[in-house]
Amino acid sequence: MLEGSILQQLETAHRHSTRPIRFGVYYKNTLVALCHALEDHILADQGQPLVITAFQRGKWYLQEAERYADIAKCSREIVIMASPDAGFAEHPTSKLPNVHLVALDSTDAVAQEWHLIILSPEYTAMVLCQELSEADYGAGGLPGSDLERKFYGLWTFEPELVKETAELAIAHIQQYNPELAATLTTHKEAIQSRLATPEDLSTVVSRVVDYLQTGQDNLSIPTALRQKALDSNLLSNEIQAFLRMAQLIDLADINNPMAASEVVALSEAMGQLLELPAWQIKRLRLAGLLHRIDPLQKAESVLAPGTSTRYPEEEAPSCPLTCPLVPGAQVLRTMPRLRAVAQIITHQTEWWDGTGEPAGLAGDEIPLESRILALVAEFQWQVNQIKSANQSREEIFVQALEKCRQQQSTRFDPKLIDALTLLVMGLQQGLDLPVMTTKASNGMWLLDSRWDSHSKSSEEIGSYPQ
Repeated sequence: MLEGSILQQLETAHRHSTRPIRFGVYYKNTLVALCHALEDHILADQGQPLVITAFQRGKWYLQEAERYADIAKCSREIVIMASPDAGFAEHPTSKLPNVHLVALDSTDAVAQEWHLIILSPEYTAMVLCQELSEADYGAGGLPGSDLERKFYGLWTFEPELVKETAELAIAHIQQYNPELAATLTTHKEAIQSRLATPEDLSTVVSRVVDYLQTGQDNLSIPTALRQKALDSNLLSNEIQAFLRMAQLIDLADINNPMAASEVVALSEAMGQLLELPAWQIKRLRLAGLLHRIDPLQKAESVLAPGTSTRYPEEEAPSCPLTCPLVPGAQVLRTMPRLRAVAQIITHQTEWWDGTGEPAGLAGDEIPLESRILALVAEFQWQVNQIKSANQSREEIFVQALEKCRQQQSTRFDPKLIDALTLLVMGLQQGLDLPVMTTKASNGMWLLDSRWDSHSKSSEEIGSYPQ
């Protein structure tokens, strides 16, 4: 990272914190799709946000200047940082009263960064990246195509992180225009951004995924090999959009903020006890991370009673999905590789005795991963509730298990209750399950290669050495 850049300052501030930042590598077309989606959300939102951007060079701003004239109508203030090029300051958009240009020195590290920081009363969002240096590209050297340029950084909806980055950006603007920095600080302090609701997030996530899927339709990409690399990077970010949504849902629940991570740990342990294959455990892990997305839980049934769910793994993602869908579920199911995960989440509310929802499935008609997810989610919730009673670890696990056992053969699969009992015995004897916060920058590895023979690992397309 370049010394003095906003990205470097943010990384340094969090390097030794309890929540270090996970960075990834993004192709230019991925960033274009992300930024256009977030910018369009400004046009659709009524929040009058504060918008701070960095375009590297003025010529990139000029390509978007007409668009930013429309964005300015929906914003409190817009600040555009870039190294000045011919016409940078002369464009009519730059003359609007709430649009401010900050002409960066050519030696300024921020002139190598690409930022979009949005602070709205309704939501926060940010793309924060820095272009790789020639040395970073390695043996392959600098890319021959503009589309293949790569940027190192992150994107997020997390309010505190976006606010912190906005403060760093305003401090940098202070060096060039103290009066503007003071105005921006006033606006920032006046905006009390809240955690977006699942409904709010569904809208912006739907837009992000749509742009990622369609934003490259008209692009001319040199070779099939490069096309696959660009596609993989886009796919990874589609998954990241949902992971960020799930992460914020957990953060919004002050009483159970680690639910997804703990459910994932329990699900993986159960999968290992049941000797499930690796592909099924991976799919169960992703379902665990996303299981609290409310629209998915309320989606109508995919399966009808009597439908066998004992399908070969290769057939699972192509199961017919014909049910009417609410927006949050529909956008997830437009991604073929996540259709099976959507099915798992949808049917976690089925009951073993057939009295559950949404399809009234019974027994083995219920997908196995849905049965596992339902049981471990209930166990995790019970443990979290009992924790406040100041009891010992062993007592907490026994009581939570008993709450689940009381619903054996009615709500829960009795065979899975037996497996959970074995897991609880291990926990009582000191077994520790690794609980990790969601690494939203690394989504690609969650997909099994059998679902997409061209998929890349997160190390290849979703992350970069720090």
